[in-house]
Amino acid sequence: MIHIVFNEADIDVLKEAIKLDDSLSGEVVQVKDDLAVGPLKDIFTEEGIGARKQWWREVLSGGDIEGKVDDGSVDDLETVKDLKEKLDGNPGEILWIWAAQNKHDVSGYYWLMSQLAEYHGRVFILYLNNLPFLNEKGNIFYPENLHTIPPKEFLKAKKLARPVTLSEFEVDPDEWKRITEEDKYVRLLEGGKKLVQRDVDFYDDELKKYITGDWQKASKVIHAFLHKAKHTTGDMFLLWRLKLLIQSGDYDVQGTVKNMKDFEVKKKAATPQLSEN
Repeated sequence: MIHIVFNEADIDVLKEAIKLDDSLSGEVVQVKDDLAVGPLKDIFTEEGIGARKQWWREVLSGGDIEGKVDDGSVDDLETVKDLKEKLDGNPGEILWIWAAQNKHDVSGYYWLMSQLAEYHGRVFILYLNNLPFLNEKGNIFYPENLHTIPPKEFLKAKKLARPVTLSEFEVDPDEWKRITEEDKYVRLLEGGKKLVQRDVDFYDDELKKYITGDWQKASKVIHAFLHKAKHTTGDMFLLWRLKLLIQSGDYDVQGTVKNMKDFEVKKKAATPQLSEN
């Protein structure tokens, strides 16, 4: 059994759950790219892959993880190649795809499913869609991310595993193709597995609300957005958008516009109007 997750934070909690139940024993593999943002056009071609990498280079430039694109730590195509080799080499091997109800997991699911059609009957999905769990205090909650579920609760979740149907293997890749052909940069989850898309500046107006008339570290602006906004995304994407907003000239900035803790930003003070008298 090979478990697939889409967030780094999900790895440890799933491994803890595996320790509690030998029937879950298996390798945990992560699809690392955040496919809820960025270009997807021709995503399975050399040109499309190159365009997406170049976009990520731009987004991460000057940020806390600049160079991540080219350091070899993220290579999801190689991950899928390795998964296929393991499935081909062991007819008894199966995949369990774990996805919570968020745009990141669902986008990753569609991307992955589009490459696994030949393994019908050996790919299982555990989609935790609007399902209640108990938190550490024993209260019911509806998790948007796997890593917020206590390990012992995963033992109940495993009962939800079901084979990806033949119909899903036909329909979901078509849905992914539609999404990629729209050539948008922001994906949102409307419910179930329905993704809608928005333009690259979708988060800008909301991000502006957290830039005040007082100096704030960029990190504080971004963290305020992440805690209060209805729709959120990764902090590196937000840092990139904040840098572009600064370029508009509508904000004052001090420090080196690089990592989010390196500079401060505030609204420009209103320019006093001189009286004609």
